[in-house]
Amino acid sequence: LAAYRARKDTPGFDLASFVDEHFVPEREPFSNYVSPPQQPLLVHIDGLWDVLTRRPQQHPRYSSLLPLPYAYVVPGGRFRELYYWDSHFTMLGLAESGRPHLMRAMAGNFAYLIDTYGHVPNGNRTYYLSRSQPPVFAMMVDLFARYGVIRRSLDYLPQLRKEYAYWMAGADTLRPGEAHRSCVHLGDGTLLNRYWDERDTPREEAYLEDVLTARQSTRPAREVYRDLRAGAASGWDFSSRWLDDAQQLASIRTTALLPVDLNSFLFKLETQIARLSAMGGDIETSRHFQRKADERAQAIGRVMWDERAGAFFDFDWQRGRLCTALTAATVTPLYVGLASREQARRIARTVRQRLLSAGGIATTEIDSDQQWDHPNGWAPLQWLAKRGFDQYDETALAQDISDRWLKTVGKLYERKNKLIEKYSLIPMQAGAVGGGGGEYPLQDGFGWTNGVTRRLLRDSPRHSANQSRAQKP
Repeated sequence: LAAYRARKDTPGFDLASFVDEHFVPEREPFSNYVSPPQQPLLVHIDGLWDVLTRRPQQHPRYSSLLPLPYAYVVPGGRFRELYYWDSHFTMLGLAESGRPHLMRAMAGNFAYLIDTYGHVPNGNRTYYLSRSQPPVFAMMVDLFARYGVIRRSLDYLPQLRKEYAYWMAGADTLRPGEAHRSCVHLGDGTLLNRYWDERDTPREEAYLEDVLTARQSTRPAREVYRDLRAGAASGWDFSSRWLDDAQQLASIRTTALLPVDLNSFLFKLETQIARLSAMGGDIETSRHFQRKADERAQAIGRVMWDERAGAFFDFDWQRGRLCTALTAATVTPLYVGLASREQARRIARTVRQRLLSAGGIATTEIDSDQQWDHPNGWAPLQWLAKRGFDQYDETALAQDISDRWLKTVGKLYERKNKLIEKYSLIPMQAGAVGGGGGEYPLQDGFGWTNGVTRRLLRDSPRHSANQSRAQKP
């Protein structure tokens, strides 16, 4: 940096030559992992964890990687770092593959990140520090306890409270109609949350793409950059869900929306803090957070439930109205247990009629160039739906979603000998081709596909996907 500043204004300075002189381009790690012919899908997944594991001592010097104390699992392909919400779904597979040591290591890493930075960054890169991702650490703690990889859930209470403080920063001083960072105070006094990023510049990992997107908008470029970054924080990067015009990424308005899934995850965080506080004997704190959770559940029901459509929707707080686009996020209140039995019954009917596809539950009903849209299907959404419907005794639909997804993954594995990031769910393509759209090519790997599929294979031992075999190259 000192050399650049000293030379950048000198006659004949060439930036490309300077970069070539001082930097080494990162290359995608080479993997020679190939499924032997006839290797079952389940064995393929179990063998992939070593390929996807990274260790702190392997971190390159002078890199943008944030150091972590323990080993961790990456998604694969271009994603060479730890990602926050991906890891929860990856852990489902680690548990089934008999890798408690990796789960324990990742528990330590997430606690370390919260202790060090006050939140879990989008991923362990310096340029991800300005945002988080869907807050699922509270659900991770349940998973750690269920599989006995930690001694006491109570030990993670300090980190849970610190993460909650990050998401609620500034809430206490907001007046009705105001917003600050992740918090929005509606005109009627309701307090809910949105996705947010501290920076309003192009994303470092997609700089050119963001500059070109902002040029297509009549809004100030910094507003577009902020909404693109907040869209990345949502994990749904990108989707018509965040767009005014489903075919124009430049119309993105992520920070104007209160997402139903984010607020459901924060409800889970509040109830987890309440539960663990009671376990530790702090009854006053437990009651305080249970009251917060109750208020949030009531607000979600009041603000985000559409009785006529029979589903939960995001809320546009800037325009004061419910969004009309149905997305798979509608199942999240079921997953965390805040919906009523009647709401669950209505959502089940809506999902059957509008989102259930040949290959699983669709992300949205809208076809676009964005990857978090129809006809693409994503492993985490299948798990949220399957588990959510199971918890409300909508078991037939839950099993149907699982069966369709396993068939999709199994069919493509038989053709391509691999698992991938996203799948096409439409008839004739389900299991035949991968999903499309988005900013980058389809990625192999793939952490959360492996994790969710591994768990579903355990739950459905008679499904044909258990007999799926790799073919000869």
